[in-house]
Amino acid sequence: MRRTAFYSRSPRASSDAERPDADPQGVPASADGTPPEGAPTKERWQPGPRAFGVLLVLFVALGAGGIALWPRQAAQTLTQKDIDAAVLRTLQTTSLPSPAARAADTVRPSIVRVVGYGPERASPEAKTEKRGRNLARGKPPEADPPPGEVERGVGTGVVIVDKGVILTNLHVVAGAETIKVTFADGLETIATVTGVQPENDLAVLQAQKIPDDLIAATMTSTADLQPGDQVAAVGFPFGIGPSVSAGVVSGLKRSFRSPEGKQELGNLIQFDAAANPGNSGGPLVNMDGEVLGIVTAILNPTQQRTFIGIGFAVPIENAASALGSPPF
Repeated sequence: MRRTAFYSRSPRASSDAERPDADPQGVPASADGTPPEGAPTKERWQPGPRAFGVLLVLFVALGAGGIALWPRQAAQTLTQKDIDAAVLRTLQTTSLPSPAARAADTVRPSIVRVVGYGPERASPEAKTEKRGRNLARGKPPEADPPPGEVERGVGTGVVIVDKGVILTNLHVVAGAETIKVTFADGLETIATVTGVQPENDLAVLQAQKIPDDLIAATMTSTADLQPGDQVAAVGFPFGIGPSVSAGVVSGLKRSFRSPEGKQELGNLIQFDAAANPGNSGGPLVNMDGEVLGIVTAILNPTQQRTFIGIGFAVPIENAASALGSPPF
């Protein structure tokens, strides 16, 4: 019986693999390069979505672990010595505004210039004020105003209600045919007198037009006010301003009689911040910019109407009653 011959595949497999038309499995390829039908095919692994998710999670975990193991710089702990040094350096390199400057900045948006127009007054005080206004404007002392409206007096007012309610001195607007007020933003408008309190030389004005962002001043009680407390007077002395002068409270519950002897005012605040004609009706404020009183008079035994160091203000409690508001 004839035996079936066996052949070694090693040499032939090696030679077949080297043939360009041979399949890696040893199966000859067809002319177009595709394996013959029924021949075994080799499957290549392709990563699926789940595999990508696993790899992403692994990458993030390794990154987080690396960040956690990264050496951290120790946080610096501030000591009281460091804080003191920083404060000292700031004080040495930064110029802080004075208390009077901060007070003036606080109340300045509420300050108005008040001018009364009408027949010119012939009193010695009126003539002195006229000369002062002319000098302040660079004109000859005795120069007459231009034809038309004549300034009877220039004073100051302070907005105490943001609807255009202004507090000033009665003597600033008394006898005026027309009253004009100029707000801090430059708006000028007509004002009318809506209330008076002659015993305290106070008048309440209502402006016809007001700025959109009008700010009313803050008023505060004088119950705790003491001689020596710092104060500032803000106004338009001789029409210049707004101007600021600073000083202290010199006394309380003072009385003052006008030079003509026609009126005596009582319960006044005495102060030494410089005030001159034109400051009348302006606010006397504390270092927080809160209104303590309304500047109303200066003491001067001469007819020169210059400041010698004694001014008087009506306490704001009296001014509040002029508005019909309850006292503090």
